[in-house]
Amino acid sequence: MPLPQSQPRRTDALHNRERILDAAHDALQESADASLNSIAKRAEIGAGTLYRHFPTRETLILAVYQHDIQRLVDAVPDVLSQHEPLDAFRVWFEQLADYVRVKHGLGEALHTAAAQQIVNDTYLPVTAAVAELLAACQAAGVVRPGLDPADVLLLMGFLWRVSGDIDGRAQATRTFNLVLDGLRTN
Repeated sequence: MPLPQSQPRRTDALHNRERILDAAHDALQESADASLNSIAKRAEIGAGTLYRHFPTRETLILAVYQHDIQRLVDAVPDVLSQHEPLDAFRVWFEQLADYVRVKHGLGEALHTAAAQQIVNDTYLPVTAAVAELLAACQAAGVVRPGLDPADVLLLMGFLWRVSGDIDGRAQATRTFNLVLDGLRTN
C-alpha cells in the first residue's frame, strides 16, 4: 500500500517542478531580478515547495537554463517538420541565439563551478541537435557532407554575440547568409 501513495507524490513533485521551471522561465525573462517568492506565486505553489526543489536562487536559475536548452534540443524534429531543412537550420539557430543572448537572468550564476558543469552537460545534446539539423540539410543536398557539428556550433556562435536590436539583427542576417554560403554544396 505505501508504494501507490508514494507514486502520486512523485508525479505531483514532477508536476510542481515543471510548473516552477515554466514560471521561473517567464519571470526571469521579464526581469532578471524576479524574486523566488514571486516565482512561487506565479507557479501557484508555496515558497516551501519551491525551496524543496531549488534550495537556492542559483540552483533554480541553472535548472531553468538546462530545461530551456533541453526544450530547444527537443524541438529539432518539430522545426524540421515545419520547414525545409536549410530554413529549419536557420530558425533553430536563431531560437538558440535568442535564448543564449537573453540567458533568462543567469547573470552571476554563470560564473560558478555549478554553472560550468551545466553548460558542459548541455554541450553534447546541443551538438547532437546540430548534427540532426546538418544531417537533414545534407540529405536534402543543400550543405556539403562531412561538416563537424561542433565546428558548425562554434562558427554559429556569432549569432549570440550580436545585439538584439535592429542593427544587430541585420548584421546577424548578413553574417548568417555568409556562413550558409560557406556550408552549401558547390
